[in-house]
Amino acid sequence: MTTSDHFLRRLAGVRPATAFLLALVLLLAGLFLPGVVGGLLLALLAAGLATLTFTTWPVQSPITRLVRVVLLTLLVVAAVSKTL
Repeated sequence: MTTSDHFLRRLAGVRPATAFLLALVLLLAGLFLPGVVGGLLLALLAAGLATLTFTTWPVQSPITRLVRVVLLTLLVVAAVSKTL
């Protein structure tokens, strides 16, 4: 079993409500905490979204790919602007 397979199996075992709440907490904390701390939390969320997007890219429809890339871009812009 490769590392990628192990990661995907662990990711598949996460309950959707738990994943949503964790992402929501990271997003809100990143937006409301000042400066570098908020920017780092947003960057952490962006890294997770980038990993998920990269991992599931082959099985997503073109519109889903577009939405994910747009959201990822907005999240990275927010993280960079928060740290500056």
